[in-house]
Amino acid sequence: MLPSVFPQVRFGKGRVYAALLKAGRKIARNVVAMATSTGEVATTTEASSADMATTELPSELLQKIQEAWDKLDDKYAVSSLGVAALLLLWSSTGAISAIDRLPLIPGVLELVGIGYTGWFAYKNLVFKPDREALISKIKDLYKEIIGSS
Repeated sequence: MLPSVFPQVRFGKGRVYAALLKAGRKIARNVVAMATSTGEVATTTEASSADMATTELPSELLQKIQEAWDKLDDKYAVSSLGVAALLLLWSSTGAISAIDRLPLIPGVLELVGIGYTGWFAYKNLVFKPDREALISKIKDLYKEIIGSS
C-alpha cells in the first residue's frame, strides 16, 4: 500500500477527512505513475517481489560472510585485527575532532588539501603522457595487490 501524503489522523468521520485522505492517495498514485516509465501504477506483486529481493540480499550476504569465516585458519588473528581497526578508527576520529576544534588549523589544512589537489592534477592529469604514466602505475599496483589474473 502506498503511504498517503497527509497524515491519517482522525478528525472525525466527516467529509473533510475523507477528502483529505482521498487527495493524499491520489497524489501518491500520481507520483508512482510518474516514476514508472509506462505511466502505469505499480501493482502489489511488483512491490512484493522488490521486498523479497531486499530481504534475500542480507541473507545471501550473511551466508557469504559465514562461508568466508569458516575458511579462515586463524580466526583469533582476524578478529584481533578487526578490533584493532575499530579502536584505531575510534581514536583517529577523536584526534580529528580535537584538531577541528582548534581555531586556525582546519582552515590551514583545507588550504593545504586544495593546494595538494591542484598540484596533483597539474602534475598527473593535465598532459597525456603524465596521465598514461599514472594509469600504468595504478594498473601495476592493482596487479601487485590482487595478482595477475
